[in-house]
Amino acid sequence: MSRPDVSRPAGWTALGAGTAFAILASAVHADVPHWLDDRFLSWSVAHRPHPAVTVARDVTATGTGAVPYVLAALAGLLAGRSPKQRVLTTVLCLACLAVGQTLRFEVMQLVHRTRPPTTDWAAHATRWAFPSGHTTTSALAAGVLIAAVSLWAPRGATPLRIVIGCWALLVGLTRIYLGVHWSTDVLGGWLFAVGWLGACLWALARWLPDSYTEGTTVVRKPAEGHAP
Repeated sequence: MSRPDVSRPAGWTALGAGTAFAILASAVHADVPHWLDDRFLSWSVAHRPHPAVTVARDVTATGTGAVPYVLAALAGLLAGRSPKQRVLTTVLCLACLAVGQTLRFEVMQLVHRTRPPTTDWAAHATRWAFPSGHTTTSALAAGVLIAAVSLWAPRGATPLRIVIGCWALLVGLTRIYLGVHWSTDVLGGWLFAVGWLGACLWALARWLPDSYTEGTTVVRKPAEGHAP
């Protein structure tokens, strides 16, 4: 797979998700009413059997702390083919996650959206609401791990990629279910993560020296005249 094959879709993904996120953030900052926010929160509060809340708390806890960084480090180890590459890809994956978290925090400070009423909370939460930190962090970790798995096993790894993606999806949904985020906070977290991942991939495809990428692309076209 050539660099343009990666950089073009990554760039368009970053642009599209980034634009959608900017529009949503502007609407949230302007306090434009979002009827789905109230609808999802009301449903969540009305459907909280104790076992479901316990499971939701366990799932949501994996979206912060050490777990996302362990997954990002694992992604780096899978993406590299040599010791030198593994060191670089691990650093890059961790940097993508850490810088993404930092940027999200700055956006959160700018938007300063309040959370749902504390009487509806079923978990501990702090600071402003938009975009959701657990959602953003888990989506970033899942994104780099899915990309690494795609390099490590380009064929036959679809079920694993689906599992990783579903984990990030569930982390975001538990933030709504536990009443600590509005649905648009979670949507914003997903859009931010997709945009940032696309930007990182675009930058790597354009500027990472060839000496560091040799051997990482495992999908090759068969030689002319030979069977695949």
